[in-house]
Amino acid sequence: MTDTLRKFRAAAVQAEPVWLDAAAGVAKTVDLIAEAARGGAAIIAFPEVWIPGYPHFLWLGSVAAQVPFVGRYHANSLTVDGPELTAIRRAARQHGITVALGYSEKVYGSLHISQTVIAADGTVLLHRRKLRPTHVERSLFGEGDGSDLKVVDSPLGRLGALNCAEHVQPLSKYAMYAQGEELHIASWPCFGLYRDVAHQLSAEANIAATQVYAIEGGSFVLMATQVISPAGIDLFATTDEQRRLLSAGGGCSRIYGPDGRMITKALDEGEEALVYAEIDLDEISIAKNAYDPAGHYARPDATYLVHHREPRRPVVPGVDEATFPELEETEGA
Repeated sequence: MTDTLRKFRAAAVQAEPVWLDAAAGVAKTVDLIAEAARGGAAIIAFPEVWIPGYPHFLWLGSVAAQVPFVGRYHANSLTVDGPELTAIRRAARQHGITVALGYSEKVYGSLHISQTVIAADGTVLLHRRKLRPTHVERSLFGEGDGSDLKVVDSPLGRLGALNCAEHVQPLSKYAMYAQGEELHIASWPCFGLYRDVAHQLSAEANIAATQVYAIEGGSFVLMATQVISPAGIDLFATTDEQRRLLSAGGGCSRIYGPDGRMITKALDEGEEALVYAEIDLDEISIAKNAYDPAGHYARPDATYLVHHREPRRPVVPGVDEATFPELEETEGA
């Protein structure tokens, strides 16, 4: 069992990605890591596919119209052993801060919506993929499996992560709760899509889903979201109809306590900033005294969940896990 720091400061990102530009995205990521460390944070959480930004083009037109974006998106996605992720791991080590990164992971010709949690010494604590991309995301991204629903020991407690609408999957959530999660990373895109078309995609609905996760799981939840500016909209939207479907702003980053209270200040939806909160893991036992759906409040005689945790990959050469190289001890790293 890892020694746990019971009290610490946490930060969640609300910012605009550097759209479709991995190198510039890494530079902005490193700057935000440094800012969070200066702010006293022990962990910083980034939004879903922060690098190279959420693929809004999937929602705005025909498949044929998406083709010019697809190659750029692949080219600016990250590999687990590539120089971009290595640079972020070195920044985590340099600043002594845990980094929960959301990004598009490239595995040869396939992409995954992935999250990697990097410890303050640059080692990898957790790597996972979104089990099922949402709606049109399935035309670009592949799927994860039951091994991607995992909670790990960390110096900041039992830590786990999910992406976006995974937070409305009751069984996936329950699998996480049952692993004793204490600190949860909830990575989301911006909420500027389809504001007047689909309420379930709205900020209001997704904030509610995230808050419920905190209450049900009895965990601290770091909700990190993207922002999109008018310039970002110009990149993806070229017609009046597309501009009606994608509007500026869409940020609503926050942190919830294990009783569902929002414990950060509210930001304007277009503001780029970090939100901070003081975490005390001992508050979890108080919250769970009332509700512990996977513990004392469960009724396994009536209902229970079977969670298949082994990887399900098309080719399994021994153990099929993401491989992260050791960081070299370099000057100034």
